[in-house]
Amino acid sequence: MMSPISDSQTESRARAALRMARRVVVKAGTSVVANADGSPSLTRLGAIVEQIAELNQAGIEVIFVSSGAVGMGKNLLRKQAHLNMSFKDLQMGGNSGLNPVQDAAIGATGVNTAAGRLSPHTSIGDLLTVDEHMETSAAKSFAAAGQFELMNLYQSLLSPKGVTASQMLLTQADFHDEHHLKNLRYAVERLLSLGIVPIINENDAVSVVQGYDDGKPVFTDNDSLAALCARTFGAEVLLLLTDVEGVFNMPPSNPKAKLLPFYHSKSNVSIGEKSAQGRGGMAAKIEAAQSAVRPGSNCAACVIAAGSDLTSIRSILSPAYDPDFGPAKGTLFATSGSDLEKLALEELVNALEDEESCSELARDMAIKARKEARKLMTLPHATRQSILNAVADALVERQDEIMQANQMDLEAAQKNNTSLQLVRRLKLTPDKSATLESGIRQLAAMDDHLGVVKAKRELSEGLELSLTTVPIGVLMVIFESRPDSLPQIASLALASGNGLLLKGGKEAHHSNTALHEVIGDAIERGSNGEISRDIVALVTTRGQVKDLLALDDTIDLVIPRGSNSLVSYIKANTRIPVLGHADGVCHVYVDKSAKEEDACRIAVDSKTHYPSACNAMETLLLHKDTLENNVALNVLQSLRSEGVKCLGGPKAMQNGLCDLATNKMKEEYGDLVCLVEIVDSVDEAIDWIHRYGSGHTEAIVCDEQDPVGEEFLMRVDAACVFKNTSTRFADGYRLGLGAEVGVSTGRIHARGPVGVEGLLTTKWQLRSSGGVVNLACEFDGAEPKKTFTHKELIL
Repeated sequence: MMSPISDSQTESRARAALRMARRVVVKAGTSVVANADGSPSLTRLGAIVEQIAELNQAGIEVIFVSSGAVGMGKNLLRKQAHLNMSFKDLQMGGNSGLNPVQDAAIGATGVNTAAGRLSPHTSIGDLLTVDEHMETSAAKSFAAAGQFELMNLYQSLLSPKGVTASQMLLTQADFHDEHHLKNLRYAVERLLSLGIVPIINENDAVSVVQGYDDGKPVFTDNDSLAALCARTFGAEVLLLLTDVEGVFNMPPSNPKAKLLPFYHSKSNVSIGEKSAQGRGGMAAKIEAAQSAVRPGSNCAACVIAAGSDLTSIRSILSPAYDPDFGPAKGTLFATSGSDLEKLALEELVNALEDEESCSELARDMAIKARKEARKLMTLPHATRQSILNAVADALVERQDEIMQANQMDLEAAQKNNTSLQLVRRLKLTPDKSATLESGIRQLAAMDDHLGVVKAKRELSEGLELSLTTVPIGVLMVIFESRPDSLPQIASLALASGNGLLLKGGKEAHHSNTALHEVIGDAIERGSNGEISRDIVALVTTRGQVKDLLALDDTIDLVIPRGSNSLVSYIKANTRIPVLGHADGVCHVYVDKSAKEEDACRIAVDSKTHYPSACNAMETLLLHKDTLENNVALNVLQSLRSEGVKCLGGPKAMQNGLCDLATNKMKEEYGDLVCLVEIVDSVDEAIDWIHRYGSGHTEAIVCDEQDPVGEEFLMRVDAACVFKNTSTRFADGYRLGLGAEVGVSTGRIHARGPVGVEGLLTTKWQLRSSGGVVNLACEFDGAEPKKTFTHKELIL
């Protein structure tokens, strides 16, 4: 049995107990072993074999139950047979052209199938698509051909790892007959004692599912076979690898489906359709799991997990696995009434309580931020200016502290082999700090944006209406990689009187924590204690983000700053309005009238000034005439001399401008890479931009006097459209906004770089004057007491 559970484990103690097992059964289903066409999945098989080898070398005895022989045999015969030959023709002695294995698969005329009998004119194609029930002769033939290939594959993968495997093909009789079973147990024990991995499969070529004394078969598929092996051979843990992450409370295709970390007697599960491959479905796997851990069995636990996850075996069973690498995977089953079940149930209850506590914490953070924001909006403009200047001062005074924290993140990124693109965004530099300080002071020096009267109207004599600016309320900004975003966003929220919840990427954890501490201290100092640091909260866990996205009654606007997948996830998981952009596919179009030097400088700056920024050029469009005047060649030479890889579209390749082709016409590279293409006219350039652009920033390079520039500015539909300037100007600081909370490509509320004004909304104020109240009923009827004037007033 498994060793006692250690209290020192940082992960779930129930899951930690699984790593102490010394004998395990791992079962891989057909959908894991093979692709849809029956061919072996070398990626998944390679990962499985590597992890089994790790367990074997760690002294853990592994029994591997593998499906896939039928599918592999079917694929093998499909590749080798002449599909257009009739069944009768293929039977002609010595003339079929098939090897004995293929002849065996074909058999005699009139082979029995589940659907009836095959006619003398049934083709091999028909044979290969018959029902794969184990009672069919076709399926038995496929198994005979596929099992040999499957074992050869396993042996070739395991041998380089120093692991020896043996094949065991079992039938119902091997478990039903006491003499057979005794020999079988001895054989398995002997193999395991020698460090050999038994690879077990049902002998599909001869096996017949049949009942015995109790009227039930010993096993019906490889799931139940794996459970039977776990009980029979004294395994402590059974791992069933399948095509889904585990057991869900409803079919995984349902967006509301939730993975069950622990399956118990009261678990409510709705089973969907089974995979098109294999005989078992989720119902069969649940039944097999429950069978494996039934009382009286040495098998204390079973986990159903995803075989497509290339680290499932390691993360669930390896003693050397670091739990910090990821959460527990799959669904755990435990013996009813066992200590393991009690512990798992206790942890499940605690997790639910933690989730509830987390939700309450998230709501509390949002409520506190709103409370402080409402106080801030009523304070004088000078108070907000003082807070902003205090933040700018703190960033300078405590720069060493911030840089040290950032260095910790950079070192962690290096250990984790983080991409260079991400590291560039992660790194804080003195230049970035100087830009932050300058932008925040620019914000502080601006006129007050709050309480600004946008319009005045007299509705009637003594009744005046005004439209004034007010904060949106509570913002949540989720950003990836770039810690310099935190002080920018916080400063904009403070300048606009909004409460703020921030969530940065885990790769910038130390940097974000340090910056949040510095800004919090500055807020309280700059306001003389009138405003608490709670106005800017830092969200630190993934669970909190999920909870925050559900607080549509407390949070007013979500602003994601990051990848397309991040933006898509947020939009799909919240009812809170979302402001932002998913892609930053920006174009520079070089017109025929462009000067060579201008075109080179703008293209290079747009691409290389900060390649990972969302406003960097990703596509260079060149007018066809630039090929003749050498502008195109010089622009490309300038880009290449700066280390830019230029990928060619169809026309660019035809004209020999690029060496490497691409078929992706819309791509955000975020690196020193760009697409180059030739267009015939400004019309084609604009059509291209509208088709492949993201509505972020588009630029034209042309002669200053050429009307094509103004035409481009007018016709291109994007948040930012520039003439003879770099796309990098699409930035809140450069456009004089002080900073930006993000760039919006939407059309509602705010568009382009979003500064203070983009974080404001308006409210109507209606005032009666002259000591008279106004009633709506006084304006009704044919002869009203009062009449509307609706006269616009000068501000």
